[in-house]
Amino acid sequence: MARQRSFDRDTALESALRAFWRHGYEATSIAELTHVMGIRPPSLYAAFGDKRCLFEEAVQRYQETHGAFTTIALAEEPTGRRAIERVLREAAEVYADPGHPPGCLIISAAVNCGPESADVEALLRGFRTAAKAALKRRIDDDLAAGLIPAGTDTEALATYFAAVIQGMSAQSRDGAPRESLAAVAALAMSAWPATEDH
Repeated sequence: MARQRSFDRDTALESALRAFWRHGYEATSIAELTHVMGIRPPSLYAAFGDKRCLFEEAVQRYQETHGAFTTIALAEEPTGRRAIERVLREAAEVYADPGHPPGCLIISAAVNCGPESADVEALLRGFRTAAKAALKRRIDDDLAAGLIPAGTDTEALATYFAAVIQGMSAQSRDGAPRESLAAVAALAMSAWPATEDH
């Protein structure tokens, strides 16, 4: 008879997620992971595969939990402007929340990766590219509805807001409090193009 796992897989995954979030992919060792997860290496490999597989699962969990606010805001708000304003406002809250590591896992976890982790860099870059495309779609919605001037460079505007979000993540990792990040979020919205009657 196979022995049952003596640990809670969900709790262990959350612990691994936070380790990757705090230290980044490459700097988080198997020894660190097994320590925070409260398991031995054979259990980690049996339950999650290798470190790379564990990281991918941790990223998926991050997107469904801590990082889900972006997708939710972009889907729920009636206009692109309100959606992006909400993303920025909520980023200030989430990135500075003392209940977990600062910033965004998707932005910071592969900053210092070497050539052997190029696939991890590519994975996270893909998520960031998709997030920027989602911002652009909502800006394009406003353009089509006549809420921003015809001829607005929606690609540049999406890139700008993506850069602000990435900067807010970096600032929070440097210790910027929620109030500072909220001020950045508010200031960033002054770049939103206005039509003559809006």
